[in-house]
Amino acid sequence: PAFRRFQRGYYCVYLPALAADWLQGPYLYKLYQHYRFLEGQIAILYVCGFASSVLFGLVSSSLVDRLGRKKSCVLFSFTYSICCLAKLSRDYLVLAAGRVLGGLSTALLFSAFEAWYVHEHVERYDFPTEWITVTFSRAAFWNNIIAVGAGGAADFFAEWLGLGPVAPFMVSIPLLVLSGVFAVKNWDENYGKKRAFSKTCGDGLKCLLSDRRVLLLGTIQALFESVIYIFIFLWTPVLDPHGAPLGIVFSGFMAASMLGSSVYHLAISKRYHLQPI
Repeated sequence: PAFRRFQRGYYCVYLPALAADWLQGPYLYKLYQHYRFLEGQIAILYVCGFASSVLFGLVSSSLVDRLGRKKSCVLFSFTYSICCLAKLSRDYLVLAAGRVLGGLSTALLFSAFEAWYVHEHVERYDFPTEWITVTFSRAAFWNNIIAVGAGGAADFFAEWLGLGPVAPFMVSIPLLVLSGVFAVKNWDENYGKKRAFSKTCGDGLKCLLSDRRVLLLGTIQALFESVIYIFIFLWTPVLDPHGAPLGIVFSGFMAASMLGSSVYHLAISKRYHLQPI
């Protein structure tokens, strides 16, 4: 029962944050198009977001450890809310600044929350370490469900209610506030070990170069992500001229991703004994 309560306390903060993130996926390109920006200008805005995520990703773990995991989650809620509010502006520089904040928020989303959970699970509550995978597996399941639902919700607010492509970003803000409030009220603060940034990068580079498998895996992952980023940029201008409901299409993409994950887990199960090389 104590573990279940602890899990619920984590999900109450983490799942609204994921929902807010997914809501912003279907109509980003459409919003910039609605503001009459050219394709090249929109591409630069996308690059600002991707580059910001990469750069902040390098320092996010050190920043989270020093600032505190709980404070970092609250900071995520604040910066992502500002990022959403920036979408109300038609000024190109304001939108670019919003994309930079979005990159910072993404880096925090994929570092601070899990780091907080692992520390609390092991250090404060002393639950068995093998239970960590139980929590993260359920979080991954609900993440897929939320992603599918977010596409439909975005389509509902933008198209059915006629509020326009900025609506899903405004709907994200209450979810971000909810996540931050739950973190402030229900979570205790914890910190990581303070290590020099140069040493962290040095250790990572050493691991990358010392094991050929790690280098190969990183290369494959980088190539895969590059294709995904190109796809993320192109799918809206390709489908929108044909009147495709962008939110529903986005839900279809997320459902296909969830199906692929399920097929993979089924393939490596004891029933079929298929193992990745």
